[in-house]
Amino acid sequence: MKDLKQITVLGTGLLGGSITLTVMRSFPEVKAVGWSHRESTRQRARDEHIANEIVDDICESVREADIVIAATPICTFEGIFEEIARALPDGCIVTDVGSTKMMPGVWARQKLGANVHYVGSHPIAGSEQRGVEFARDDLFYSAACIITATEQSDGEAVKAMERFWSGLGCYVSFMTPQEHDRVFADISHLPHAMAAALINANDDETLKYAGKGFMDTSRIAGGPANIWSDVFLTNADNMAAGIERVIGELEKLKAAIGEADRSKLEKLLRQAKDKRTKLINYKMKKRELS
Repeated sequence: MKDLKQITVLGTGLLGGSITLTVMRSFPEVKAVGWSHRESTRQRARDEHIANEIVDDICESVREADIVIAATPICTFEGIFEEIARALPDGCIVTDVGSTKMMPGVWARQKLGANVHYVGSHPIAGSEQRGVEFARDDLFYSAACIITATEQSDGEAVKAMERFWSGLGCYVSFMTPQEHDRVFADISHLPHAMAAALINANDDETLKYAGKGFMDTSRIAGGPANIWSDVFLTNADNMAAGIERVIGELEKLKAAIGEADRSKLEKLLRQAKDKRTKLINYKMKKRELS
């Protein structure tokens, strides 16, 4: 990364602010620039010293950047790409940290000029919290980061992004945008939809009696609605297919209960228990769980 002089992060929330903080720690010779569309957020970012510089104008923020990272809600990317295209320097790499990758890639091809390189990124880090006040410089330590590349991706830009995320502490792997959105629909986006449905299926009075198991199961429903709406809508086909599969499994359970078929019911529950045990053992072996 010896040629890297400046990175600009568009969006100074939990992820964006954590990127600039980590850059300042990991690459002290690199200038970390931040931008947010709200003046109050920019001032809070300045107060928290989460970047070397917080810039008011989005085009000015990217004018000398080697890497630009969009860390705003996914459905804002299209407009942001269009707005910054005229200000991006030749050879600049544009990436994003969105949880879906196919639509951002489409918008990048439509809106960004041929003089820049787009490479999708998805660092698997964060929490239900949002806002610059929750940013920290160790968020990406030992986190996974998926880089999505296509046959049209510039090879050197892909390598540069691999070095960048590795330098922030991530373990990097690669997927196509299509593979990424299918996989993460099942293991990330669908669980959020199920947690939201579980909460909404109960009234407020009933929820008062919820214990730790329910709280653990429904935890991710606490994520920001606007962020998750963007995720669902930009991965609609995979989400619809996943919801149909879950409905199918619930129908099996419903039928077994309705028929008082203990054997069938225990088989379904045992199958789930065994698959989860296998998953836990795999994660323990990979040292992804302590």
